[in-house]
Amino acid sequence: MAELRSIKSVVSRVISFWSGCIIIFVLVCTVTCIPPEDPINCSSWGTSNCTITNSYGAFPDRSVCKVAHVVYPKTEQELLSAVAMASKNKIKVKVATRYGHGTPKLVCPDGHDGLVISTRNLNRVLKIDKSTMMMTVETGATLKEVVQQAAEAGLALPHGPYWWGLTVGGMISTGAHGSGWWGVGSSVHEYVEQVRIVTPAGSRHGYAKVRTLDNGDPHINAAKVSLGVLGVISQVTLRLQPLFKRSITFLEKSDSDLAIQTTSFGNQHEFGDITWFPVQHKAIYRVDDRLPSNVSGNGLNDFIGFRSTPSTTLALVRSLEESQESTSDADGKCRIANLTMSTFMNSAYGFTNNGTTFTGYPIVGYQHRLQTAGSCLDSTKNNDDQIVAACPWDPRVKSHQFFHQTGISIRLLKVKNFIKDVKKLRDLEPKAFCGVELYGGILMRYVKASNAYLGKQEDAVDFDISYYRSKDPKTPRLFEDILEEVEQLAVFKYGGLPHWGKNRNVAFVGVTKKYKNVREFLKVKKMYDPLGIFSNKWTDQVLGLQGGVTIVKEGCALEGLCICSEDIHCAPKKGYFCRPGRVYKDARVCSYIKA
Repeated sequence: MAELRSIKSVVSRVISFWSGCIIIFVLVCTVTCIPPEDPINCSSWGTSNCTITNSYGAFPDRSVCKVAHVVYPKTEQELLSAVAMASKNKIKVKVATRYGHGTPKLVCPDGHDGLVISTRNLNRVLKIDKSTMMMTVETGATLKEVVQQAAEAGLALPHGPYWWGLTVGGMISTGAHGSGWWGVGSSVHEYVEQVRIVTPAGSRHGYAKVRTLDNGDPHINAAKVSLGVLGVISQVTLRLQPLFKRSITFLEKSDSDLAIQTTSFGNQHEFGDITWFPVQHKAIYRVDDRLPSNVSGNGLNDFIGFRSTPSTTLALVRSLEESQESTSDADGKCRIANLTMSTFMNSAYGFTNNGTTFTGYPIVGYQHRLQTAGSCLDSTKNNDDQIVAACPWDPRVKSHQFFHQTGISIRLLKVKNFIKDVKKLRDLEPKAFCGVELYGGILMRYVKASNAYLGKQEDAVDFDISYYRSKDPKTPRLFEDILEEVEQLAVFKYGGLPHWGKNRNVAFVGVTKKYKNVREFLKVKKMYDPLGIFSNKWTDQVLGLQGGVTIVKEGCALEGLCICSEDIHCAPKKGYFCRPGRVYKDARVCSYIKA
């Protein structure tokens, strides 16, 4: 037993060291850089008898989406032909992106003869006009390609998500964003000047047509956050700005006044955000502002969480996390969480002053080098085609990260009280949030109100929370009830809006009632796709056209497929029963009750 405890102690220290993501390793074998796999997997014929998933290897309900055929158009004309074929034959069709980072089932066509159109090969930058500062790209171009090619022309996209593996079409369709209230805000779709979208049509138009929507066309407010139900975006024209630099400093402070500071911090800094570590009573304020391009500095964002990690390390980390869950080792999680935060801060989250080392604040660099990251897209394999290192969530690695992700935007006027309620939960069960801190804490980003029909309705703060997910859907998590209550607090008590590309089913319950222009959106949807070939069961449920999004069955609350109303929706045989929330009494959560 002593030897076993010693081994566990050593492993714990190794994993703790990794959790801070300071790893130096040497590959003695010959390696080749390869990107993540296509989320579409077909039979030996290549484009038939396929399945589709996402970059994490699972949808919220863990079902597998079967697809009869997939096409990879390389031009708008080929895209038009694919939509025409589906329209003529009344075949359900959905759109898939290069890496598939959406969590909900937006990419699953209904029926056994469904078609998926991949935008993988529609990835070119078509035109950059320096005089007008406009950039036209195909829908499958990634954020990385956009910001890098814009910078080569002396231009910059002012805002974007922090992960550069997203495509332009995917970002626009789901309302993806960075952080900032200044100007028109941090959502990518706010910088769209024109959208070309291929939609179904009647026989007179060859069963498909290309619609060009400019900012003066009211329909663009439906196309900007469309969930893919209007058609296929083929091209997007973005409004850019002259290339500029940024100055970034991470400040560690007490969270004692976080509720007050959060509501004002977004107005103080153009690109600021906050990362909250509730258990440690600390918050990391990202002081992030624009500078002229002639200021000295060549900083680089190589965010720790988006770097390649050795597959052996991922296996050890996952094994330890599963062990802590099965033995209810909250103290172990908290120890690693403490080290994670300190290592993040000591290494400036992976930011460097010159591309290689961090020497101190502020970090000054060009916009395209600081606004987004994702070096793990270049995974490595050896000569035996074994994955040596990859993104932590890459499902090709057997013991990859597997997690739930809750992303809810709460309007400014309610943020203060939401934070106070989360603090109450934290004070009742302090160790419950250590699992969240293991995944980098609660990221708080600023998002501005939008004219997009399914965009943010008011200025808001977006709360992103990632946490452990079991490989067994019927196995409850440690402190299952606390994070369920946080989720229900955000969605129901405070009327939060779920990020369209993230979240469990529960977050989307009654969601369209929160959008004042949802009827206008549905009118455009009916006009563009009267037969509904671009809709599926999930989008119809979310938009209130077909039942609800909850799936009621044994253990459904554990995965966020339902809100428990009976004990069987939890795991009564394992001691988890459906009970009211501790702070939000209207919540119904799976609580552990000691025998």
